Amino acid sequence: MARYVAFLRAINVGGRFIKMAALAEHFRALGYGDVSTCINSGNVIFEAKARNARTLAATLESGLQPRLCFMSEAFVRTPAEVQAVAASAAAQHGAVGHEGEVNVFFLREALTPEQRSVVLALSNDTDNFMPLERELLWLCRTRQSASKFSNAALERALKTRCTARRSSMLQGLAALLAVRG
Repeated sequence: MARYVAFLRAINVGGRFIKMAALAEHFRALGYGDVSTCINSGNVIFEAKARNARTLAATLESGLQPRLCFMSEAFVRTPAEVQAVAASAAAQHGAVGHEGEVNVFFLREALTPEQRSVVLALSNDTDNFMPLERELLWLCRTRQSASKFSNAALERALKTRCTARRSSMLQGLAALLAVRG
């Protein structure tokens, strides 16, 4: 069994509420082992026999939809990938100052050259973007509520679904994954 982390989109926002204990139970009912959740926003650590994260994401989505009664896209990463992304995000904290925040958008695939151009064109004095592998860092130099940028704006610009997590949450998750081995 391999360990994975699923970042589920649209959990506990926009009227779509589910208790993390119930979400963990849905994962167990789908046959996944050693399931736990991290904070209340659809981050699930679990074990699966699958060896392909992209196939696993599709399987999760189709299995969870009837249980959740809505579609929640799954962005699946290995613990090593989560730790690498968390480290990349942490390295950018100095660029946003004490009021700012570094966020990570999880994507299904690496950005195409066209999508890279689109996202880099969104950069301004407040918001800056750094593409990684299948992630995108959003460096917001002020409170997010003061920024004109949003998750929905990114999805429209890229014409794809994604989900965002704060760097600070990812730091905690990476530490938890390191302890769990």
